[in-house]
Amino acid sequence: MSVTSVNQDVFAVDSGMSLTATAEDGSNTISFTGTTTSNTQYVSFVAVSPNGQNVVSVDQVTPDANGEFSTEFNVSNWKQDGMYKITASHGQSNLYTITLNVEVTGGATAETSTSDSSMVTNQSNYDLSDPYATVAEEDARGLSIAANAMEGSDTIEITGVTSKTFEDVVFTVTAPNGNLVSVDQVSPDSSGDFATDISVGGPLWSQDGAYTVTAQQGSGNSNFIDSVEVDIADGLVVPEFGTIAAMILAVAIISIIAISAKSRLSIVPRY
Repeated sequence: MSVTSVNQDVFAVDSGMSLTATAEDGSNTISFTGTTTSNTQYVSFVAVSPNGQNVVSVDQVTPDANGEFSTEFNVSNWKQDGMYKITASHGQSNLYTITLNVEVTGGATAETSTSDSSMVTNQSNYDLSDPYATVAEEDARGLSIAANAMEGSDTIEITGVTSKTFEDVVFTVTAPNGNLVSVDQVSPDSSGDFATDISVGGPLWSQDGAYTVTAQQGSGNSNFIDSVEVDIADGLVVPEFGTIAAMILAVAIISIIAISAKSRLSIVPRY
C-alpha cells in the first residue's frame, strides 16, 4: 500500500475582492457593490477629488456572511468637475484594495458602469498570507497624534507618528453633537511622521464645545486609531488652562488673602 502526501499549499482557493460602481446620467448618487474573501471586519471607502488633494467622503461597511457588501455616495456636494477616485480597502494587503474612477460634473454623475476585481485562484497559503504579517512588532507600536493650537487661532495643527509608513492616515473631525465636520488624508514620511492643519472656521464649527479629531490607518486594529479633543468657542480655539495661568491665579488669590488679613488687623483698637 502506498500513501501519497499532498501539501496544503497546493489547494486551489479563491482570494481577493471585486467592486462595481454604477450611476445614472445626471444622478446625485453612486452605488457600489462588491465581494471579498477577507475576514477583516470593515471595508473602508475613501473618495478623493480630481485634483488628488481633497478627501470628499469616507465610509465603512461590514460584509455579510457571504462576503458581499454595498454602499452609496451622495455627490451633490462634490463641487470640482472631473474624475473622482474611490478606493475600497479591506485590510492592509494590496490584494484587497481596488480603486474605481467616477466622473462627476456640477454635483451630478455621468452614466457609469465600471468594475474591477483582484480575485485570484490556485494560490498557496504562503501566497495568500498578508504581505505585512511579518511586521507584527510594528503593528503593536501603532499610531499616536497630538494637537497644537494658539489661543484665538482658527487653525489646529495635528502632528503624529505611526509604525506603518506604507499606508495613508485618514482624519475625521466630529462636533460636540456628533456631526462630521471635516475629513482629511495625509501620507506618513519614511520615519512614520505626519502632520496636517485643520481650519476651524465656518458654519460647521459654529457649535461651542469639545471637537474630536480622530486619526486612523486601515480598519480593525485599535493600535492604529487615536483621538484628541480641542475646545472651540465662537469658531476659534480655546486654550487649555495652562501652568502660567494657574500660577497667576494662585498669586492673585494669595494677594487677596494677605490684603484682607491686613485690613482686619488695622481696625483692631490699640491700647
